[in-house]
Amino acid sequence: MSAVGVSHTVAVEWPRDAVALVTFSDPERDNRLCWAAVDELGARLAGCRESGARVVVLASGLAGHWLQHAWLPDLCAGLEGGELTGTGAGWFDCQAELSHPDVVSIAAIAGDSSGGGAELGWACDLRIAEPGCMFSQPEVSMGLTTGIGGCSRLLRLAGRGPATDMVLTGDPVSARRLFELGAVSRLAGEGEALAAALDLAERVAARSPAALAGLKRILADCGDSPLAEALAGEQAVFQSVATGERALAEMKRVQAAYESGDH
Repeated sequence: MSAVGVSHTVAVEWPRDAVALVTFSDPERDNRLCWAAVDELGARLAGCRESGARVVVLASGLAGHWLQHAWLPDLCAGLEGGELTGTGAGWFDCQAELSHPDVVSIAAIAGDSSGGGAELGWACDLRIAEPGCMFSQPEVSMGLTTGIGGCSRLLRLAGRGPATDMVLTGDPVSARRLFELGAVSRLAGEGEALAAALDLAERVAARSPAALAGLKRILADCGDSPLAEALAGEQAVFQSVATGERALAEMKRVQAAYESGDH
């Protein structure tokens, strides 16, 4: 099995202030992610952050598909010493960028997602999906395990029972069901995921960068810590943020609005 030419595109737009929209399309592979694609996607996400993005929205330009599982010719070629389309380091670069404390990541999901593509969705801070979208971790049907969060992150998002069912059977689960379980943050109407994600991104981008980074740090650190340790860490981050100039100015603004009745 040998790799073929690269056919994907990764487009970057700036539709709102400090909001980057990253759109992935690969019609030839139905958005299955080859190594060159994830390499470029990781580089583009890093470029957005370095260019001042406060929020990144990750979307698909291919109807019916969000990000799909790893492109198997690259996976097999890597194991057999064959020709690859790219390095594949982008799988890890993408995760690092999507969880980076300086950027809030929102997945705008308007199509089915599976495998490594779904795992990149689990790495985002928020997932907005249309009800008919289906998610799956089909690795078991290929004789594989998940590799970048299909167990680790999904278990934390949806719970041990649902995650176990998904990874041991490979069966798809609807966005509506995952919303009920907590793995999908918000449901949008059909055809409305991107617009909803951009509206939310605009609201989030207006918030204090220090507060957003602090909250991402708290959320990342407290999940597996004993309560006392998690509370101590949360208080430490609060102290570091509350002493900043913007926090003081914002508190005074909110109090003034309260006292004027404008709240």
